[in-house]
Amino acid sequence: MLVKNNYNECLTNLACSIQKYFGLSTKHNSIEYIDKLLSEKQPKNVVLMLFDGMGSQILDRTLDENSFFRKNKIKEITTVFPATTTAATTSIRTGLNPIEHGWLGWNMYIAPIDETITLFLNSEKGKQEVISNNFLKVKEKLVQKTIIDEINENTKYKAIELFPFGENKYNNLDEMLEIIKTECDKEGKKYIYAYDTEPDHSMHDFGPDDTKVKELIQIRNDKVEQLCKKLNDTIIIIIADHGHKEVEHIYLKDYPKITEMLERTTSLEQRAVSFKIKKDYKEQFAQEFNENFGKEFKLYSKLEIIENHLFGDGQENELFREAIGDFIAIAENSNKCIITEGDEVLRSQHAGYSDDEIYVPLIIIDKC
Repeated sequence: MLVKNNYNECLTNLACSIQKYFGLSTKHNSIEYIDKLLSEKQPKNVVLMLFDGMGSQILDRTLDENSFFRKNKIKEITTVFPATTTAATTSIRTGLNPIEHGWLGWNMYIAPIDETITLFLNSEKGKQEVISNNFLKVKEKLVQKTIIDEINENTKYKAIELFPFGENKYNNLDEMLEIIKTECDKEGKKYIYAYDTEPDHSMHDFGPDDTKVKELIQIRNDKVEQLCKKLNDTIIIIIADHGHKEVEHIYLKDYPKITEMLERTTSLEQRAVSFKIKKDYKEQFAQEFNENFGKEFKLYSKLEIIENHLFGDGQENELFREAIGDFIAIAENSNKCIITEGDEVLRSQHAGYSDDEIYVPLIIIDKC
């Protein structure tokens, strides 16, 4: 199989450059040109803003070439596999590849409890309103410690994270940017990671090229530009976790020959779908799947996935091997996604292998 993610220059490696600048050890190579910039400029503040879903191809279609984001985009890099928030934001927050941190997709099979869990909601797939206490007991098997934790616990520097949810949430984009400005004005070397749910949230409902989405990206372009004018002694890095693709839905319940072979519900993502097959049905499943969906998805076996390091290099998380199932089907050149019970039906999705999904912009603003 062709692994399109460049695990020498992806979100994980960008995170390693952050670790390196703050004197932390890394598990993977950092990005040389980022290291050089930070080493030469020695900024007091390093700010990384992640705009969920703002893929590089989408950004180029949305903004004028003279816009602030595009003028400062030094290149596009790849996200990790799969191209989804759960895996990608965890890589940028930890400096680890998905195979290591274990946060593999929106829905993931957790073998010790025999449940498929919507990880960020702590609930069983399709039961968003009910917390899985079984999962909470084993959640620590997934990597929890972040670069923020490492900086605050092991260095003399400071690090903060900003989210629009949780205990210390910000309420809107303006407040997020104001907090960044306030923190950057304080004394001391620091790292600030700020996460924004847009434009991903709106893309899921309206599609990546909808007018509403374009407005959201333009607003972020303009407001970040205004913020940067007020900053000094700061390097600002702007990135996305993945892009998006408008989709058509395949309902697996309409294919009873396939569903009867499944040992459990599908997991990971709708455009990177994990299947666990009943004993003695694996060859039959592959044949049946390819006959029905071979033009839309490429089907890879567990062995192919492991041997080709699809989820990156590193020490395998103890939950990884069971979580990936027997096969993963990846949408590469199609706009299709696969829906099973418990999945949300959305207009736009990600985690496939199109350029719109896997390439993210690396935007750098030097205010030193």
